[in-house]
Amino acid sequence: MSAETSAPSTFLPLDEALQRIRAGLSPVEGYQQLALRDALGRVLAEDVLSPIDVPAYTNSAMDGYAVRAADLSADAEATLTVVGTAFAGQPYEGTVEAGGAVRIMTGAMLPAGADTVVMQEDAERDGDALTLRPGHKPGQHVRHAGEDIAAGGTALAAGKRLRPSEIGLLASLGVPEVRVRRRLRVAFFSTGDELRSIGEPLEEGQIYDSNRYTLHGMLTRLGVEQLDMGVIPDRREAVEAAFQQAAAVADVVITSGGVSVGEADYVKETLDSLGEVGFWKIAMKPGKPLAFGRVADAVFFGLPGNPVSAMATFYQVVQPALRHMLGEDEVLPVRLQARCAERLKKRPGRQDFQRGVLRHDETGQLVVASTGAQGSHVLSSMSRANCFIVLPADSGDVEAGGMVEVQPFEGLV
Repeated sequence: MSAETSAPSTFLPLDEALQRIRAGLSPVEGYQQLALRDALGRVLAEDVLSPIDVPAYTNSAMDGYAVRAADLSADAEATLTVVGTAFAGQPYEGTVEAGGAVRIMTGAMLPAGADTVVMQEDAERDGDALTLRPGHKPGQHVRHAGEDIAAGGTALAAGKRLRPSEIGLLASLGVPEVRVRRRLRVAFFSTGDELRSIGEPLEEGQIYDSNRYTLHGMLTRLGVEQLDMGVIPDRREAVEAAFQQAAAVADVVITSGGVSVGEADYVKETLDSLGEVGFWKIAMKPGKPLAFGRVADAVFFGLPGNPVSAMATFYQVVQPALRHMLGEDEVLPVRLQARCAERLKKRPGRQDFQRGVLRHDETGQLVVASTGAQGSHVLSSMSRANCFIVLPADSGDVEAGGMVEVQPFEGLV
């Protein structure tokens, strides 16, 4: 991984930054064998092959009557005799002969001899006499054994993050445990003499550190192991010791602060002896300054110190990288089109991630409005928002009523 430093006047497009970062990363090695209930949120390390057919047997997709297609007419009613009933878990043991029909419930095994189901709304019954309306297709309303997943087929592929639906799917196959990628180990700390941890008294010119708490929340939702190393004072020996300790135990080291203009030289000098680190100006707002590289054997991300910038760069840059290192399949960000409820200010040059509130208007159309002040220090703008309003780098102001792209927060891990 090269330690490339952009020229002061150069702004690296976000897409290019993501490509460079991904090119230097690979999924972590190592796996765990976990019981199914313990695997929620983890990433599969290998394909899961189905031990059974799904469905396990040919069954009815409707409440109705199991019949032979040969007994039906395309343009005339058919009169059949009901010879029995099939329930889910209680199959009809006989065979449907010519002229016969079996009352069948959804999910019940299709009786031998039958190949079609007529739903009960298209039938009239008088005792055992059954009259069926015309126009039915052979094989309709039948779910065939193995049509969803065949025994021996791939039920879930390696790289899949296990959501509740995947856990349920594996349970339906009788799979008791799965092999998943080991958790990514992430160490993080903040730098800055003005920062204090919660619980410490504030002196003049000092502020509480929020970035470690937002990082903790975002990393927790991502499902990684964490080592919070606190606030590190702006002293070379303290910063160097923190980096050495973090890199010795973690796959990834994340810092906030110390990568803006006027600070980067100090951090760069500290890190030069420990690894390869590039300092970039990303063409995104908020979150222009970013450091990326390696410290010893650990991947390093240096985020801006401003709280909104730290969150924006984490979501747009760091999170995709960590998901790749977890071995997860590439996940495209959820982007929607919405009508802008008000005029948005923007200068061309950087891709903008403004904070917005997305809602449906009285006609059911998606409408988005700004949360107000968009300064990178206004963390309340993230709390009030439920989406990013994503404005292209070459975009200028957006007039009310214009269409914009939004990225819902719920689409982020």
